Amino acid sequence: MKKKVVVGMSGGVDSSVAAYLLKEQGYDVIGITMRTWEEAGQAWEEGCCGLAGAQDAAGVAQVLGIPHYVLDFRKEFREKVVDYFLAEYLSGRTPNPCIACNRFVKWESLLARSMEIGAEYIATGHYARVEQLKNGRFAVRNSVTAKKDQTYALYNLTQFQLSRTLMPVGAYSKEEIRKMAQENHLPVASKPDSQDICFVPDGDYGGFIERSVPDKVPGAGSFVTPEGDVLGQHKGIIHYTIGQRKGLGLAMGHPVFVSGLRPQTNEVVISSSDIYQTSLVCRRINFMGMEDLKEPRRLWAKVRYAHKGQWCQARMLDEDTVECVFEEPVRAVTPGQAVVFYEGEYVMGGGTIM
Repeated sequence: MKKKVVVGMSGGVDSSVAAYLLKEQGYDVIGITMRTWEEAGQAWEEGCCGLAGAQDAAGVAQVLGIPHYVLDFRKEFREKVVDYFLAEYLSGRTPNPCIACNRFVKWESLLARSMEIGAEYIATGHYARVEQLKNGRFAVRNSVTAKKDQTYALYNLTQFQLSRTLMPVGAYSKEEIRKMAQENHLPVASKPDSQDICFVPDGDYGGFIERSVPDKVPGAGSFVTPEGDVLGQHKGIIHYTIGQRKGLGLAMGHPVFVSGLRPQTNEVVISSSDIYQTSLVCRRINFMGMEDLKEPRRLWAKVRYAHKGQWCQARMLDEDTVECVFEEPVRAVTPGQAVVFYEGEYVMGGGTIM
């Protein structure tokens, strides 16, 4: 009997080819498009995760000869992703909503519904691979193409979730994926990749927050030096992040950077020297390829999605706090973002930067 797998199909080329590859491998494939978001007052057709993507996914499913359904995950997405995103920004931190979406919506919620209909696995079009290590634990492994690697945003998945996950796209380059789509007449073969956070398609995070919770957004405040001297007025701390240099509107005569956010006093801290530090502390730890960190360990750490990484010495400070001391200074370590630890090509775990 064929093993049943539910493929999360966004209507993009990657998840479409994931469905194709799994069918070729002999799985009983079901395509699911997750309806996750639309702003108040919009029709679903206008939403970023909207009808066009579902229609594209349905077209691919028809070509592949697999069933396709649209399921409503708007409640879970609002609670686990959007509310978290808003709360973090209002607290002066810079969140990564894709990490929350992966853990709690694309995996936790989708996996639960998939198992209810008898599926043994879920699958996505992420550029990553899932493998079981010699120690028995499951870990996410880098994709074969570093240019598209998406392991950073997957560090928070649980062992159970990984044991029920297939990621067939991680074994190929983007060029190979598009070629497969073209050769098999998938209608999304030339569809461009999405770049922005799905529920903020115009990239204006501040505007989205102001529309969503207008009564909670702090207004203008002061740009200050680390010592507290006022340099000018900012338009609201939600518009700034650590390391930001452009769009400050400060005529200082030399480059300046955002080095801190103080939500308690509504201040944005400005420094004239670039923002580097040699250590960080993270919490909300998720261990993946390693079971724990009882002894200090030298690991490769990435502090943001596009960060190339740096060696660090990681050690536990308490049961849910890890300190990382870097061998070379790292730029713009940002509270709210994730630090993800690697050994070789495998994700060992990670946490939220404090």
